Amino acid sequence: MSSPVIRAEDLTKRYGGVLALDRVSFEVAEGEIFGFLGPNGAGKTTTINLLTGLARPDAGRILYRGEETTGRMKRAQRLLGVVPDESNLYPELTGLENLGFCGALYGMRKRPREERARELLQLFGLEGAAGRRFSGYSKGMKRRLAIAAALMHRPPILFLDEPTTGIDVESARRIRGLLAEMNREGVTIFLTTHYIEEAERLCRRIAFIAAGRILRVDFLEELLEPLKGKHMLRLTLSREIDDRLGELSRAFPAIAFAALAGKRCRLESAAPVALGPIVRFLEECGIEVLEAVRLRPSLEEVFVEITGIEAEAMRREREPRPAGGTA
Repeated sequence: MSSPVIRAEDLTKRYGGVLALDRVSFEVAEGEIFGFLGPNGAGKTTTINLLTGLARPDAGRILYRGEETTGRMKRAQRLLGVVPDESNLYPELTGLENLGFCGALYGMRKRPREERARELLQLFGLEGAAGRRFSGYSKGMKRRLAIAAALMHRPPILFLDEPTTGIDVESARRIRGLLAEMNREGVTIFLTTHYIEEAERLCRRIAFIAAGRILRVDFLEELLEPLKGKHMLRLTLSREIDDRLGELSRAFPAIAFAALAGKRCRLESAAPVALGPIVRFLEECGIEVLEAVRLRPSLEEVFVEITGIEAEAMRREREPRPAGGTA
């Protein structure tokens, strides 16, 4: 692995009586896409806030390219582009005006920032909306412009906090493609996400965080290695199965069974699973198998094993709530 461009050492942060981060340590190599994966409230945004100077750690150190910047983040901020989970652009300004304003904040002269703004609008497929107010953009367009704004001063390091949450599929695909292209051009990307498939598709290394603690940091291929050769199924059933897990394990000792939310069950075995006997056994227990899906080895399985949190439950936490709902 190349030399670290970011190093976090024992970062700790409290908000009142809540321990948001508990001695968090990791390194990000120059030129990689580093995934920071965890459920809502795990400490992902707090970590980004500390690394980008929006908050100060109560303990620990932050280093950029070997130089300590803890408590003096202005020394590193010109290296950084930051895309927060909520837009920080001005709704009354147009797309072009927002980019120009961001460039001015970084001391860019008028002509270079106008040229850069138009270059980014074209790159992000927003040139047709350059003169429209930001308030009239769709969610996907707003996310693209927010990323473009973070790139105005050509930073070598880009922080993205949940960049594709709540946007349409086509916009999410476009953003992932743009991130991959920027990384090929040498930009180091620190990506927080709750979409496990997104992390698996984009990231070279991944850190798992839950309840403010790092559970594991490793290369994607190392995380997936233990799953090779395993056979996995997910069953959707007519009712919950928790009370039958012991009977299933005794009847099929070579198979590991785990109850999932939504009247589902996960099966794992070192050998191919013969589904027929299991279906008949469940039917005798008064449980109908509505669907059986074979699972390929994926980061989702690793995530569930390491964190104990079901991936679908984590996705539901981040779904947009209907108007009038509670946050």
